[in-house]
Amino acid sequence: MTTEFLGIPESELAAAKALATAREIEQQPRMLVRTHALVAQMHAELAAFIAPVAGNPNARVILTGAGTSAYIGQCLAPLLDRQVAARVDAVPTTDIVGCPRLYLDPELPLLLVSFGRSGNSPESLAAVDLAEKLVKDVRHLVVTCNPKGGLANLDVRQALTIQLPEETHDESFAMTSSFSCMMYATLAAFSADGALDARIGPLANAMARVIAGKRKVLRTLAEQKFERVVYLGSGLFQGLAREATLKLGELTNGAVATCFDSPLGFRHGPKTFVSERTVVFVFVSNDPLTCRYDHDLIDELRRDGRAAHVVEVTARPRAGHLASSIVLEGMEQAPDADLLWPYIAAAQVYAFFASRALGLAPDNPNPQGLVNRVVQGVTLHPLEG
Repeated sequence: MTTEFLGIPESELAAAKALATAREIEQQPRMLVRTHALVAQMHAELAAFIAPVAGNPNARVILTGAGTSAYIGQCLAPLLDRQVAARVDAVPTTDIVGCPRLYLDPELPLLLVSFGRSGNSPESLAAVDLAEKLVKDVRHLVVTCNPKGGLANLDVRQALTIQLPEETHDESFAMTSSFSCMMYATLAAFSADGALDARIGPLANAMARVIAGKRKVLRTLAEQKFERVVYLGSGLFQGLAREATLKLGELTNGAVATCFDSPLGFRHGPKTFVSERTVVFVFVSNDPLTCRYDHDLIDELRRDGRAAHVVEVTARPRAGHLASSIVLEGMEQAPDADLLWPYIAAAQVYAFFASRALGLAPDNPNPQGLVNRVVQGVTLHPLEG
């Protein structure tokens, strides 16, 4: 029996240097279930470690990472800020390292949640060091895929590591299963014991249905070789739109111009990005108010008649719009948080096939080495004063 990933034989993927990316996209539903079980086993330890900061209204939680890892925080921060007493912010390590005193308050207790696929990004390690030097009361929650990385082996005052399954340490250039599992692990870590038990199955199944059931339509779209692609999302989906944009840029080696925004924000100038060779994807919210704004912008773009395609990625399809929708069956009543995973799967699959359509190797789309799987070329300057 021939092994396939994303509907393509393993041998063909290997020859095209696309096997790791395809396998890592397709494995995500299984990896999410394993991540759920792993975090559940750690729940008492995690709760004890997180509570002193998360339960303090005069404390801060900073979700941090670089690139894709930073966007995990941007997806989750608005949600977690509503769940815990402490102030929750998403601040990339690249911002902390460049302007540490702007983001790190010496007097406020801090839980620094660091995301890292490899755990070896220079900014990730530098951000930890800066927090240790500048903040009087700091503890570190590390969420990583690499047990041998620097983040997993910190020598600091207070640290706890969520070590994800080995398979999530993506071999490919672009982060896929590492992104989805680090994001899920963090949501689970900050949730009450058992709160996600009834949600993980439908969430993982919805992601699997997108990967298996929507790949043909996504491949057909990708093979049209659009010159520009826009991702739009409200609320939690703003960070997801940014990650989707990065994934496409990475896997097409910058050959496709990309843009992200919120549906309401898009009218304020960025809408001029749309051309006749543009496809716009909108991650539609399940919130009754928010989705009305999402629909308004979708309908406006279609009336404009300028974009080549406007695609609704939605759990609640509208009559008359099915032909231009990617529908998540069975998620009509799901909170927006649970849509993060199937929605990003659609963007990952599209980016994979866009890369293939351009004749690139998804596992290493930039063979010139101008960008790298673990960032290189960063000079870390000493903290003044």
